[in-house]
Amino acid sequence: MKTGIFALFFSLAIYQCQAQRIESDRIATDKGPLAVQPLQHASLVLTWNGVVIYVDPTGGAANYTGIAAPDLILVTDIHGDHCDTATIAAIKKSATVLVVPQVVADKLPASDKEKTVVLKNGDKATLSGVKIAAIPMYNLPESPMAMHTKGRGNGYVLTIGGKNVYLSGDTQGIPEMRSLKNIDVAFVCMNLPYTMDVPEAADAVLAFAPKIVYPYHYRGKNGLSDVDAFKKLVDAGNKGIEVRLRNWYPAK
Repeated sequence: MKTGIFALFFSLAIYQCQAQRIESDRIATDKGPLAVQPLQHASLVLTWNGVVIYVDPTGGAANYTGIAAPDLILVTDIHGDHCDTATIAAIKKSATVLVVPQVVADKLPASDKEKTVVLKNGDKATLSGVKIAAIPMYNLPESPMAMHTKGRGNGYVLTIGGKNVYLSGDTQGIPEMRSLKNIDVAFVCMNLPYTMDVPEAADAVLAFAPKIVYPYHYRGKNGLSDVDAFKKLVDAGNKGIEVRLRNWYPAK
């Protein structure tokens, strides 16, 4: 009887987790659709051509209920809303490859080292048919005391089926972001005091003009950033940029 009750509660927990999760988007590529699954804060899943990519997975295995195990895990930085070694251990499979900056590699258990690819800013790798370029992410003005110092963490540009996908990580509207070219899909952070405010994020997005932009990572010290205001600023500056507002903070 106890086993049956436990199974019932477990099934209800799975259903609740999946019910709270918004549906994934589909973006056409040269080799089939790219599925974009927003999860929470900085966490998302990209699925393409049978390859499953987790970005900054956190919050425990329950957040990933019903989603295929990752072939690749990308981690941007060491802070707990990006690097959660317990969650990584719970969700990865034996063949999962981790792509991380050195500071994250230093926090991983020895058992993960063999399946870890360390990239510094400017490095590139191709894994599971996905091209990965690590690019800077940092606060302005540059300072050794900044929460995000240049060279420590990675933003990433992924080339997936001919589409270029930018993952900002924790950054301000730095020159390296503003000078990006040919970005099809961008995930851009905006939360004070950790990254940048809405006007700065919008101005940076208008500079590199992705075809689609998702504001994500928008919970700051004083609550959620105004993503509707972000959309209005981007729409006013360039109606050719599609701003996709999704709920990255589902109710628990």
